Amino acid sequence: MNEERLPAAYTAAIREMLGQEADAFLESCTARRTQGLRFNTLKSTSLSGRAAAAHAADLFALTPVAWCPEGYYYEEPARPGRHAYHTAGLYYIQEPSAMSAAELLAPRAGETVLDFAAAPGGKTTHIAALMQGQGLLVSNEIHPERAKILAENVERLGISHAIVTSAAPGELSRRFPEVFDRIMLDAPCSGEGMFRKDPAAIGEWSPEHVEMCAARQWDILQDAYIMLKPGGSLAYSTCTFNRKENEDTISRFLNSYPDMELICEKRLWPHVEKGEGHFVALLRKEASGETVPSQSKRGSGRSKTSPKLPSTVRDAYQQFMSWAAGELPGFPGHGMPLLFGDSLYLLPEAFSASLHTGLLDGLKVPRAGLHIAHLKKNRIEPAHALAMALEPDQAARSYDLAADSPEIQAWLRGESLPVSPELHGWTLVTVDGLPVSWGKASSGQLKNHLPKGLRILKAQTDEQ
Repeated sequence: MNEERLPAAYTAAIREMLGQEADAFLESCTARRTQGLRFNTLKSTSLSGRAAAAHAADLFALTPVAWCPEGYYYEEPARPGRHAYHTAGLYYIQEPSAMSAAELLAPRAGETVLDFAAAPGGKTTHIAALMQGQGLLVSNEIHPERAKILAENVERLGISHAIVTSAAPGELSRRFPEVFDRIMLDAPCSGEGMFRKDPAAIGEWSPEHVEMCAARQWDILQDAYIMLKPGGSLAYSTCTFNRKENEDTISRFLNSYPDMELICEKRLWPHVEKGEGHFVALLRKEASGETVPSQSKRGSGRSKTSPKLPSTVRDAYQQFMSWAAGELPGFPGHGMPLLFGDSLYLLPEAFSASLHTGLLDGLKVPRAGLHIAHLKKNRIEPAHALAMALEPDQAARSYDLAADSPEIQAWLRGESLPVSPELHGWTLVTVDGLPVSWGKASSGQLKNHLPKGLRILKAQTDEQ
């Protein structure tokens, strides 16, 4: 990408902001974009996961990302998105600079966390791993199609303690005032850090677009403030470089909300660090007192009582647990069951302990916790999400395939496999010990239950 392809107003703004560094920055715009992946510690820390991660590191010639212990660079022609380990959720393909945001937010196990603008899921899956699968993670994406992609990535990485919602910012803030210990706001922005990855973003840039993004970011920040607990932390991030959407927006926010404190601001520049560039600010809300400016949009509070579990839900869950007693001897079954049509979900324990299911009424919820089963005419069909959240020893039967075998490639294409006639019933299919899907064995054949949309016909990516 030549400097001549960049908008003149953008180049002038960069030169004004960076001074003598501007030439180095503009030269970096012509370099090849960086590519990275982040290992998913919900998978990569088990015995089999560690071995698979070591194999992936050799296979893709990975080199470490300085600001993320689980982050690594890879170079073409490596294609980790086509590998079975990707299907198994061992890693998430993510731009390296973007890994800095969740590291700075530093969520902990057992907390209640919101990822406010979460698709396609890079920061959500990072947060979930840092939470060690414990607590409650609400991942929101206002656009339904992108929320669907978000839910698929949450499922693939075996995350069981997350709820995916698709709601406008104001709708969430009315339902969840002062609920969250930590909030990630990866704000919609003008995308100046996307120019190397997506040249089409250059054509969308204009000073007016920057102004529009800053106005939208301000609105969303006010809703984030409402939902943040006193003493809670907020990470605000963008993949853009101008001050208006970054430092200026944070300064305006701090001036309007004096009970918010700036802990730190961090910039990653592509001419300084190996990455596309990112901005992150970490803020903290005072633990005591309420300094709420008149323009703040107050929430309406929440009920403290949980509704009684409907008999249809209770019966469905009892049916599932009876099935699981034989098929999933290691399944803990903790949480609150929900029934959507014939789909049975388990809300995270943290949700049922502190909130209630009525808060989800009227919300679009693409994923209400862990999808555990489909109820099919008085029989149980285990959900794909359940397979991805299990350890192999939690299933009564498992069938392992080597990552470099033709059998795993056939399986990922949706083909069935010949097996011993002694293997019968629902079977957890794994690659090097990592779950990839269910299979159902009968008469010497293992029928493939990998969802059709997940079968590998082309290269896969995460950051869409």
